[in-house]
Amino acid sequence: MKITYIHHSSFLVELDSVNLLFDYYRGDIPIMDLEKPLIVFASHVHGDHFSKKIFELANSHKRIQYVLSNDIDEKKIPVNCKDKVLFVGAGEYFDGRVFTNKQFFQNIEKKESIIAVETLQSTDEGVAFWIICEGKTIYHAGDLHFWFWRGEAQSWNQEMERRYCKEIDKLNGRHADIAFLVLDPRQGDDFYLGINEFVKRVEIDYIIPMHCWGEYSIIQKMKSHSCADAYKDRIAVIRREGETLEWNS
Repeated sequence: MKITYIHHSSFLVELDSVNLLFDYYRGDIPIMDLEKPLIVFASHVHGDHFSKKIFELANSHKRIQYVLSNDIDEKKIPVNCKDKVLFVGAGEYFDGRVFTNKQFFQNIEKKESIIAVETLQSTDEGVAFWIICEGKTIYHAGDLHFWFWRGEAQSWNQEMERRYCKEIDKLNGRHADIAFLVLDPRQGDDFYLGINEFVKRVEIDYIIPMHCWGEYSIIQKMKSHSCADAYKDRIAVIRREGETLEWNS
């Protein structure tokens, strides 16, 4: 599995038979095999997770399928892409049989075999994605995170914690090969809370921080935090856009 960090929360995951692009809005997308199926995910409408630029990919990738959170306005979809978009909400489970682009399945006999997706409710907007593809389990949090802010009232933060834990409790006891998790330096000393709560519930082989706003030093800060002693070696280090991470189970 080849993983390329593009920008912010956007990554390209290249598997043997399909490529997955997450939350693209800015940055250089790596050159891809145009004949290889491409699934483009957008977790929600926020400008740092979604851009109409993703629809330009349909001009060169005929075997493309968009999986978009249903908070994204259908009016944003170009006419030539309307038959390639699947809108999803939280709490859904689906596989490739519901994909809308018929060209996507060229030479693929079993539509259900290529991918399975489960969505979770974000604590901000949209959804998070729990994906099984080629026997690998991939989680992309979107903005599902423990958004603890010291400037907010205690009751607000307690409600945020309740909502976050309620949602990730649905994954309790599961295993993920890779998980893209929010690590936001704007949270100050509370930066570690979201990842740490998630790791308490889910066994993760490879933790990939995202949403760092270009402050990659926060990753080393996470690895050095006492809470991460048991899993610090499983946290990927990202230093720049375009960096490639290779992962093999």
